[in-house]
Amino acid sequence: MIRVILLDIDGTLTNSKKIITEKTKNALLKAQDMGIRLAIASGRADQGLYQWADVLKMREHHGIFVCYNGAKVMDCQTGEVLFHQPLSVADGKAVLEHMKQFEVSPIIARGEYMYTNDVYAGMIHKSVGGELFNVIEYEARSNRFILCEKRDLAAFVDFPIEKILTAGEPAYLQANWQKMAEPFADRLSCMFTAPFYYEFTAQNVDKAKAIDTAFTKLGYKAEEMIAYGDAQNDISMLKYAGIGVAMGNAVDEVKAIADEVTLSNEEDGIAESLYRHIDGLN
Repeated sequence: MIRVILLDIDGTLTNSKKIITEKTKNALLKAQDMGIRLAIASGRADQGLYQWADVLKMREHHGIFVCYNGAKVMDCQTGEVLFHQPLSVADGKAVLEHMKQFEVSPIIARGEYMYTNDVYAGMIHKSVGGELFNVIEYEARSNRFILCEKRDLAAFVDFPIEKILTAGEPAYLQANWQKMAEPFADRLSCMFTAPFYYEFTAQNVDKAKAIDTAFTKLGYKAEEMIAYGDAQNDISMLKYAGIGVAMGNAVDEVKAIADEVTLSNEEDGIAESLYRHIDGLN
């Protein structure tokens, strides 16, 4: 029996217009009314998740946020933190110092502020040869951050950081990510979360570890969960859940490890899958 639904956001819960369609929304609202718990698992900060939680009325049902790709888990209704594993100050400083030699925009967050070197240096391509967009504006608005510049982020940081995000041209990141990660390969988690994002979190932090730690305390088992995702940072979550579902628009690596593939995020793939797995939902 399914008791928990785990949801990535971009490319999964939302469509290309960054909205939750009515069919998917109604399926998830009804699932909660049936006693099933929702969890949003995203690379975003917690304050960037409330806009989706409010659409799905998660504050009324003790919905769960898995933030920063698993560095923090919290009950969005009470604010209770169920798991937290940020980067140490020393590791944060080391990563930010190392990034100075690469053509990337490092981004960190604290509270309502997002810090970077240059808030005007955000124009990059979404994919190799793809459309241009302002990644600094995108990240700030997605998480409802106030922007702030710091010339030297490594010198500025004297507090633990949930993650360090680096934004850059997809072709450049593909050519340089190994050099970026090399000094930290044995002590941090380093991964792509989009073609234009490469990020650093504490060692062994991923969505699966965070979900296992937090949900075990809450009395849930992996076999009672169904998870939906589309990108590399969703792989651990899909492998962990009793049923791991790749969206039709997911990258090949995700489809390869998933238990099944549903329709795309443009075709209400979540709702169509849930109708098959939860009796009485449709």
